[in-house]
Amino acid sequence: MAATLVLSLFLILISSSLLLHHRLPHPGAKLDLKACKFNAIYQLGDSISDTGNLIYEKPGCVFFKFPYGETFFNRSTGRCSNGLLMIDYIDQGVNFAVAGSTALSPNVLAEKNIISPLTNSSLSVQLHWMSTHFNSLCLNARDCAEKLKRSLFMVGEIGGNDYNYAFEQQKKTIKEAKDMVPQVVQAIKDAVQTVLGYGALRVVVPGNFPIGCFPICLTGFQTNDSSAYDEYHCLKEANEFSIYHNDYLKIAIEELKQEHPNATIIYGDYYNAFQWVFRHASNLGFDASSLLKSCCGIGGDYNFSLAKRCGASGVPVCSNPDQRISWDGVHPTQKAYHYMSDWLIRDLLPRLGCGPV
Repeated sequence: MAATLVLSLFLILISSSLLLHHRLPHPGAKLDLKACKFNAIYQLGDSISDTGNLIYEKPGCVFFKFPYGETFFNRSTGRCSNGLLMIDYIDQGVNFAVAGSTALSPNVLAEKNIISPLTNSSLSVQLHWMSTHFNSLCLNARDCAEKLKRSLFMVGEIGGNDYNYAFEQQKKTIKEAKDMVPQVVQAIKDAVQTVLGYGALRVVVPGNFPIGCFPICLTGFQTNDSSAYDEYHCLKEANEFSIYHNDYLKIAIEELKQEHPNATIIYGDYYNAFQWVFRHASNLGFDASSLLKSCCGIGGDYNFSLAKRCGASGVPVCSNPDQRISWDGVHPTQKAYHYMSDWLIRDLLPRLGCGPV
């Protein structure tokens, strides 16, 4: 009983810290979502979106050490990049995302002999925090529906860590990891159902990046078989896996749209946002010879090692992060995020009904 009480109090305290501290800045992208006149944006997700929440759970984590944050903040803020993330370029709101989090709960992952090494704040926990926030914000369900009808909900990106942990801990092949996709997508779909129940009317559900272009994947699945790589030297099977997940997610979104015809539920195309930046890299000022290499990292063909990651002692940082797409082998740089957010906003505006078609 006492342990349960302590845990409940811990979650409430963490929730309060998150809600009070992490209001998202708007640094001024060329395009923004002001045309939509949202009151707020509510973000669920993992390290792609976490603006500092994990720091409350694990202040000693390597992600919270310099050089993380060096470009924009000149200090570490808990963002898993050298500066701003995509959500920083989108708009203001309340962020529940936690780096290292998973779509599946720790208990479900444990059944697969997978642990979440950084945090137990999975998607269901973040939804609990969100519910706690709305309970303090709203008088009742009708009041909440009225307040939230001018808000945008970002459910993800999430699910990537479920697969990453399976690859790292269980040494699963990409083909074997496909068995997890229906369950991961169902967890995301359930989360969307939950936020719709809170009163959300506009929801963006982002898909996964092309992981075959990321140093962590290129290192983990490196092969001498040249046919395994595409014309950009990304791993074809890994990118096909991302497409497989994203296609499942699109089907789930279509089902949700049928069930909730009065809500706008759209797919956030992170895959093609990244691909656009990657394929126009030279024109955008990135170093064409280092597109697949980490800026902050050491070792191998991709400047990345799981054993010695960015933030660890002796791990160097490239002289100009603005010339790199990958910051630490797992997460993009601020400049890459900036261009991806521009692409994403252009894609989202007309589908949200508040921009040019």
